[in-house]
Amino acid sequence: MSRKLEATLADAGQRPAQWGEPGWPDGRILPVRIDLARSAGTDFEQLVLTIRLALAARVGRPLPAFDLALRRHWEVNHPGEPIEEYLRRGGLAARFGQALPERMQSALGEAASMLTLPGMVGSVVGQVTGALVRALRERRQTVRALAGCARLADLLEAEPDLDALSFYPHLLAWEIARLPERKRVTPVILLDTFEDVGDRTRRDLERLIQRVVWLMPTALWVITGRGRLQWADEGLQGQLDFTGPEAWPGLAGADTPYTRTPLPTTSGGRQVLVGDFAPEDCDDCLARRLSRNGQPLITDDLRAVITARSHGLPLYLDLSVMRLLEIRRTGRTPTPGDFDHDFPALISRTLADLTPDERHVLRSVSLLDAFDLPLATRAAGLAHEAPAMRLIERPFVRENPFGLWPYHLHQLIRSTIQGADDHTDDRWSPADWQRAAERAFTALGQQWHAGSDHDRLLLVGCLRQALRLARDHRLDLGWLTDAAWAYISDSVWEPIAPPDTGDRRDTAADALVELLSTLTRRQHEHRARTVDRLTAVLDARLLPAELEEMALYYRAKAYRDTGHSQQSRRGYQQVADGNGRLAPAARRGLAQAARLAGDFPTAHAAAQTLGREGRHQRVLGDLWWLQGEPERAATAYLAGRTEAEQHGVAGEAAHNQALRALAVAFYDPHQADDEIDLAHQLLANLDLRATTINAAIAALIRIRDAGNLALDDRIHTLRTELDNAGLTSMTPTLELAAAFHQAVLDETDAHAATLTRLREQTQNGDYAYYVDIASFMAGLPLPADHTAPQWLDGEQATRDRWRTLVTARLHHLHNNQ
Repeated sequence: MSRKLEATLADAGQRPAQWGEPGWPDGRILPVRIDLARSAGTDFEQLVLTIRLALAARVGRPLPAFDLALRRHWEVNHPGEPIEEYLRRGGLAARFGQALPERMQSALGEAASMLTLPGMVGSVVGQVTGALVRALRERRQTVRALAGCARLADLLEAEPDLDALSFYPHLLAWEIARLPERKRVTPVILLDTFEDVGDRTRRDLERLIQRVVWLMPTALWVITGRGRLQWADEGLQGQLDFTGPEAWPGLAGADTPYTRTPLPTTSGGRQVLVGDFAPEDCDDCLARRLSRNGQPLITDDLRAVITARSHGLPLYLDLSVMRLLEIRRTGRTPTPGDFDHDFPALISRTLADLTPDERHVLRSVSLLDAFDLPLATRAAGLAHEAPAMRLIERPFVRENPFGLWPYHLHQLIRSTIQGADDHTDDRWSPADWQRAAERAFTALGQQWHAGSDHDRLLLVGCLRQALRLARDHRLDLGWLTDAAWAYISDSVWEPIAPPDTGDRRDTAADALVELLSTLTRRQHEHRARTVDRLTAVLDARLLPAELEEMALYYRAKAYRDTGHSQQSRRGYQQVADGNGRLAPAARRGLAQAARLAGDFPTAHAAAQTLGREGRHQRVLGDLWWLQGEPERAATAYLAGRTEAEQHGVAGEAAHNQALRALAVAFYDPHQADDEIDLAHQLLANLDLRATTINAAIAALIRIRDAGNLALDDRIHTLRTELDNAGLTSMTPTLELAAAFHQAVLDETDAHAATLTRLREQTQNGDYAYYVDIASFMAGLPLPADHTAPQWLDGEQATRDRWRTLVTARLHHLHNNQ
């Protein structure tokens, strides 16, 4: 609808006949449509730029008050980034052209000329705006052209952040109002998908956008979205700047929201609700639909059930109201359970005017969360796409052009087709549904195999749909085995498992769902729980041998994380002996086990045989920094990150970068800033809890003022997080970070307490050398009966290197005081 409005406003020839002739002269309307959908990636800067770009293309002249403020905002917030490149990259240049940079430069030049500034100075926006503000404050005649803009000086002086940017449309409105008659236009700004601006509790972006709407009264705003615009609600005071019926009289006093509402003839009720209702509107409609003595006849609990089941479909609300009246006529009081079902009438109404082939496609795609034309056609077992093409034109098929598969059924229609009693003549038998599930499963596998090996989005999408099909319809694993291996190869761990439907665990598909679900959820639950769940999967013996290897390996990792070294080594050895796909990773685990036990020569020798698949560079990095050679470790981690990036293994790249940041933090706090920032960038779209904590430990070590009062609080917070996650194996590294700062500041008592904790945490023999390293940092002797680890080049050399790192940090602190 929003696109159609834009097209008809831009070209009267695009108007539907029933709309009649436009009531405005040609060329005076400037439609500007802005899609606020999250998938469109529109931010607030883009919104403001889009409005100005549209005006630049139509008006063809600078708007100096606004352009100067925008130019200042740009240079402060995007230093070194030409606005031309930003517009090109975001697609705005292709849509509107590159007129804006020229207009902004012209505005700057005109202001410099008005102020009689030299040419060189006139090119510097900060000097021009500063001189302009002084001239405006002093009411000089030379700037009388801009003196009428009352807030220009204030806005040019304000900090040019997003908050200030949201007030710049005031300048734009002032400039539009003073355009000469031949240039005058009325912007019609269409903000679409407004529901994606935020939710009912987070309104930061909505606040900025509302401010723009308020400050541009000369523009017509057409805001479209899934829910009602709430600005006239007084309860939002404090969340938004302008609220209540006095601020927005046209949005107040909305009547019952019909699917289609005639345009109002008065100043009230300017909200037109079209299509499915938001939950709030469902509840409002049900509350107003039946009433007695001014009170809703449908109680709160009934409205909640009906709303949840309706998914916003007005037809479902109508059917529910009729059912409620039927129940009341029998003398019985309706209960929520009376509405926890599907209406067969929905099926009959949905299928009424479909051809047999379209019905067949509809039932087939109801098994899928989303689909495209080829997937729908294969799932239906048809040789041609025409029925699917006709089906997607139906209103119950929704389209998301930015999705992996663009089409999906209305959720209520989908669940009803699958779940309600189907009394149609061509209804499906259970065998028909089973064959359809097999076709859909096969079609998903074909799409995945036909895609790129590095198309992670396709892999995850196919897995999510196919796992549910295989589990619910008890299908053989087939291509899911290879897909599961592809899923774990990147160490990204997006959620993929379908919702749990009960305790049934008697097929290979059930076991694979549980396996992959466990691997994903281990980033959010205690590792002991991971061990229990993987053990249950292995004990069930439902998986083929190659997938049992996956469960064995990750259980060994979880055992290591929880401090169960012997069980971990046994698991790694079993996987390594099997010589399967995870054998290199298991051999790396054995090398790490040797390192944890302090047998550094064995770990070093093993690293030489691991190769890229065994992450040899990361194993070397883990060895070098323990020897007091963090620079050497950082080089190894960099090589490991580079290898991972070259092979598209995002999780491994992030892990190496977090460890590189940790190593660099010991010897160069300044460089560590950049390394930690890069680690967080690589982690931004990943779900790697241990790696994220490694980056947090690196930030602790990096702290330049070792006496920072927040240090103890941050260490305590991380201790708690490690305990909650069951990452026992990482706790000694956190204590070592604390020991480093305590050694730098010569905090003897605190350091002694840390040594005590380290001895307690390493009683099983793993990480016992952390006690040695903490002692080396503080220049303390080791007990006579202490069992020393096998340092790669001897204890004294290692002691000297660690002590040198501490003294270097101490010098750094003194030099920066």
